Parts: sequence; C-alpha cells; structure tokens
Amino acid sequence: MDAPELIIDTSEAGIATFVLNRPAELNAWTYPLEESFFAALDSAAGDPSVRVVVVTGAGRGFCAGASMQMLGDGDRSKRPDRARRRRLCELAEFPKPVIAAVNGPAAGLGFALAVSCDIRFAAADAKLTTSFARLGLVAEHGVAWLLPRLVGGARARDLLLSGRTVTGAEAESMGLVNRAVTGPGTLAEALAYARMLVESGCPASWAAIKRQLLDADHLTLPEAYEQAADLMEPALASADHGEGVQAFRERRPPRFAPLLGGAR
Repeated sequence: MDAPELIIDTSEAGIATFVLNRPAELNAWTYPLEESFFAALDSAAGDPSVRVVVVTGAGRGFCAGASMQMLGDGDRSKRPDRARRRRLCELAEFPKPVIAAVNGPAAGLGFALAVSCDIRFAAADAKLTTSFARLGLVAEHGVAWLLPRLVGGARARDLLLSGRTVTGAEAESMGLVNRAVTGPGTLAEALAYARMLVESGCPASWAAIKRQLLDADHLTLPEAYEQAADLMEPALASADHGEGVQAFRERRPPRFAPLLGGAR
C-alpha cells in the first residue's frame, strides 16, 4: 500500500501538524497532495480541538515546489480546472494560526506555501528560492502580493526577478522568516511556539486579528480604526475577555473557548 502523501499528527493537544510526505522527491507538490492538504485544512477549520496548524516536510525537505507532472511533463488534460483548484492564499483567511517549519529546501510553490503561513521557522541552512523566473514562470499563489509585505519592495524584486537561493539565516535577516534555527530542531521550535499559542491565546481573537490584518491593505487608517472599534465592543462583553481578565488576576493560564464552526 502506498504511503499517504500527507500525514496529519494530532498527538499534541490543540495542534494539528501537517507533514508533506513525499521525501524521495523533497515533498514536491502534486494534485493528490493538494487535494489532501486542503481537505485536512477544512477539517482543521471545523474541529474545535485544533487551535493551531503546523506545516512541515518529511525527510530533509520542506517542499521542492511543484512536481514535474504539474510543471508540464504529465498529460495536461488530466490537470484539474483552475476554477476547482484551491489557493494557498486561503491560509491568510484561515481562522487559526498556521506555522511553517521549513526544515529544508522550499522552492517555487513550496516557497509560496511557506510565505502563505502566518509564522515561519526555518533551519539556518535551509535553502529558499522563488525559482519562477528561472523556469519561465510567473510568481504564483499570490507571492507577488505577499512577499513585498514581508520583506519590502526592493528585496521582493530581488528574490522574484533573480530567483536566487537564500539560506534560512539570510531569510531571517531580511524578515522572510521569523526565526532561523541552528541544528535539526526546526519542527521542535515551531511546535514550542504553537504550544505557547495554545496555552495562552484566544481562538476568537486570532480569527478576528487575522481578518484585520488581511483587511488592512485596503482600508485607510481611519477605516481600520473604526473596524477595530466595531470589533472591540462585543469583545469587551465576551466571555473570553472575562476569562482573560480573571486568569490574569488569578495568575493562571486562561481557559479560552474553542473556535466553533470554523467561521472565516
């Protein structure tokens, strides 16, 4: 029996770890993997026991990009219609935090997957590259929108136009990843961060804040202020806020309610 292309590990309370499982090909992305990934994402969105998602790769790679079958070696007639395919930028709209543990090469679509996550940990020697221009392609999955917001316009142009490879250490220096990890502990660092979120953060707050961050790019500052004011009034009256204040007074971890229904 063939091994699944995606492994879901829920052994950590509150955390679902998605492991891309094509290690012989550095976890290159395939249509079946894509289908499994988004099915798992939908499941995690609706599962109140899942508060944080961590994405990593099996073996020594994170995701080496699209498989050769996706890039054109295969039968184009077998490709799903674009209207039916899911988009990695949906991770920005996903109501729960998503953390990338970039344990090895992340190229092309794999690079897009990493930058679509909320938080990124990368091995200091991991190799990251957009690669699109070197393959005669364009920046896919919204990378041309996401990347300047992470590293600034000048660096985004450098990375996209040159397709050059940067290490995890350089990626940290330019703000592409949140932290570069020396040694083999990238996933452990990402899980430790996820654990901290699970133990201290409010799922309803995360969902609202992620929406505010996404909306901010098309709002003026006064509009963003008014959005926050509209959201703050019910938040102040919520049971979650009451629990947060009580936990602070009692010097204990808060017991926030799970996010129900996976609302986006």
